[in-house]
Amino acid sequence: MKKFDDKGLMPVVVQDDLTGEVRMLAWATADTLERTRSTGRATFFSRSRDAIWVKGETSGNVIDVREVRFDCDEDAALYLGTPHGPSCHTGSEACFGSEGGARAPLLLKLEAALEERKRGSASASYTKSLYDAPEKIGQKVEEEAGELARALANESDERVVSEAADVVYHLMVGLRHRDVPVRAVLEELDRRFGTSGHAEKAARPQNRPK
Repeated sequence: MKKFDDKGLMPVVVQDDLTGEVRMLAWATADTLERTRSTGRATFFSRSRDAIWVKGETSGNVIDVREVRFDCDEDAALYLGTPHGPSCHTGSEACFGSEGGARAPLLLKLEAALEERKRGSASASYTKSLYDAPEKIGQKVEEEAGELARALANESDERVVSEAADVVYHLMVGLRHRDVPVRAVLEELDRRFGTSGHAEKAARPQNRPK
């Protein structure tokens, strides 16, 4: 049975279900929990205004909720969903630190760091030297992928981890060079989740590059 405090409230944590980033903390009643489930929009109860409110109803920064979960004691809720725009009233992406900050998931931190490297000096930054000669980015992805393949075949787990990290790093550099957010890649993986690999490949356009 769900447990609410003496005012009929329960704390709610909102988490980006793709990146894992914790976006905000708010409060809910039994009614707002049900509204969130039925509408798919993050809905809360404002203690200061004593009123129901929907995230983004004035700012446009809505949060589409995929799933509502509860902790083991059923006295706290978790909204898993997709945020559209900043979730914090200050304009930050998240209330617990802006995207790319110290508390962000690792891939978002890496993405922010690689974006910052664009403004550095090629003499001081290996990453900036790649941005300045973008043809090298693809070459490094191919090189590191080959080294990972060889490590997977007959080298130690430590080597596999090291080479896999190199692949991810250079892949992220490539995404930043193209200004493609890592979230777009996660969305594509999420789209394919639960789909047979054979079926997914068969559904691709026939003239799509392999």
